[in-house]
Amino acid sequence: MAGELIQEERKLENGWTVWMVRSRIDLKTADEVYKRGEEIIAKSDKTALDMSGVEYLSSAGIRAMLRLNKLARKSSKEFTVVGANGMPKAVLEDSGMDVLLKAKESVDELI
Repeated sequence: MAGELIQEERKLENGWTVWMVRSRIDLKTADEVYKRGEEIIAKSDKTALDMSGVEYLSSAGIRAMLRLNKLARKSSKEFTVVGANGMPKAVLEDSGMDVLLKAKESVDELI
């Protein structure tokens, strides 16, 4: 699956749009992740990026998430990251991004 970015979207009953990304969010995929997130934020008041399937996160991925967070805030919408684990969770924590981005352990916390 390395190198293949898979994105799935689903709507929860309480209005959250959960968008799952699987594989890597890195220099090669960060723009695609941002563009898809931009589309989802445009049509949803509450967007959650489910990272439970992400195995690698680079600084380009962090930048994409920060840009999405800024876009959501500017539009008076909510953006949160859920399910980050392993290496991506460590990168978010080590870089301090877990403080700047709203984060939840799992999608269940959105319900």
